[in-house]
Amino acid sequence: MELCVALDLPTAQENLELVEKIKEHNVWLKVGLRTYIRDGESFLKAIKGINPDFKIFLDLKLYDIPNTMADAAESIMGLGVDMFNVHASAGKRAMTTVMQRLEKSEKRPIVLAVTALTSFSEDEFSEVYESAIATKADQFAKDAEQSGLDGVVCSAFESESIKNITSQSFMTLTPGIRPFGEDAGDQKRVADVAFAKGANIDFIVVGRPIYQAENPSEVVARILEQF
Repeated sequence: MELCVALDLPTAQENLELVEKIKEHNVWLKVGLRTYIRDGESFLKAIKGINPDFKIFLDLKLYDIPNTMADAAESIMGLGVDMFNVHASAGKRAMTTVMQRLEKSEKRPIVLAVTALTSFSEDEFSEVYESAIATKADQFAKDAEQSGLDGVVCSAFESESIKNITSQSFMTLTPGIRPFGEDAGDQKRVADVAFAKGANIDFIVVGRPIYQAENPSEVVARILEQF
């Protein structure tokens, strides 16, 4: 299991100050939609300037027509990031088109598909997808695997089932982890590190419990100790 720290602070300066504080740790850094739209490629370069060994997960959740998604994926590959994601609900043709486009590269990023956003409650998800979360997450995971993707983004509660119906090597990344029982905030389906470890999750994403702490490096160290 690997730790991915969410860089979700209001400004690039604040995010880079956080990166400086945790630069001695072997972790991934998640750059989300707001941060990338605001700060762009120069922010990614600034991260590497602090520690070139940091791996970057660009969390943009691509969702469009197949060719547009593939064009965007190819552009993302040019940024030198290590992982990015698409929406599984874009469909198998779109996901397959993305992966076919990336085959041209000798070293492509890890590609994950978002199943059900962890902010969804069961009722909210059903209103949109007319299905239970667990059922649809399994289906989306199968679609992603058949389309050649490396894994999915899901909650901790879907990971074990997804691994069982795909393979243990099919990656799962879980947002909304609250390592020490912190408040769930705007997330609905959250879990702690012990649960994530038991569910054989490959990547956990932690944001607020780290960047709101007085000593983020100490919190990162405590999380890594649980691994």
